[in-house]
Amino acid sequence: MLTDTSTSRPTTQDRPSAPGRRRHDDAPDTMALFARLAGLQEGPERDALRDELVTAWLPMAHRIAGRFRDRGESIEDLRQVAALGLVKAIDRFEPERGAFESYAVPTITGEVKRHFRDRMWALRVPRRVQELRNKVRVARRELTQNPGSPEPTPADIAAHTGLTEDEVTTGLEALESFSTLSLDAELSAGDDGYSLADTLGGPDTSYDVVVDRESAKEGLRRLPERERAILYMRFFEDMTQSRIADQLGISQMHVSRLISRSCARVRDEALADRARRQADGPAEA
Repeated sequence: MLTDTSTSRPTTQDRPSAPGRRRHDDAPDTMALFARLAGLQEGPERDALRDELVTAWLPMAHRIAGRFRDRGESIEDLRQVAALGLVKAIDRFEPERGAFESYAVPTITGEVKRHFRDRMWALRVPRRVQELRNKVRVARRELTQNPGSPEPTPADIAAHTGLTEDEVTTGLEALESFSTLSLDAELSAGDDGYSLADTLGGPDTSYDVVVDRESAKEGLRRLPERERAILYMRFFEDMTQSRIADQLGISQMHVSRLISRSCARVRDEALADRARRQADGPAEA
């Protein structure tokens, strides 16, 4: 809190307490301005008076923003968010309901907290998990505020908050998940160090082979026996077309035409079956 070293100004204890009396040096007496604002219609005069109030109370908004420094967001951005909360507070304030500061402080604080909740997570996290994180964070701070207090266990936090241990575990995990970790981050020190990307799996082309084989099975069964034999010799025994032609007593050109025709037939039937299954899927569901 800012202090005034002037000897002519009374101390906090000497000041009379009265409704609406400011509690901070950055809380000016603007009740008369708010009374005027409430009686004005939309227009240049009201906009100018509103801007005057924003300027008068902006130091308080900056003070509130300063409470949230060192949490991963720049102080300039936090001040902008707090200023937005101040504007909302001025627009919604009703002078007959009491002191502006009592209304503005929770409004501005809530705006800054919403900023952290909705904008500062690198990945979108469900609100339930964010709330669990906040409850666990506050509980840990309360349980360790005395010097020498041991680190609370999940069971301690659960007993303190009324949450289940599973909920506490989720909150603890969220405490470490506010920002993402680079895929290039080193996970092991030393010459054999590796990055997070090295631990991730890659696409397995074998799945595509399995899908293709299953798709082609029925079409292959429906081929004439000689064409099935030709495809088997060509693609499973790796025989050349010339050898197949010699073994069957036909020309190489005939073998080539049979392979092309058989493959085209199997492919067309597999694609037709896939299209039919996709068309029938929604109806079955």
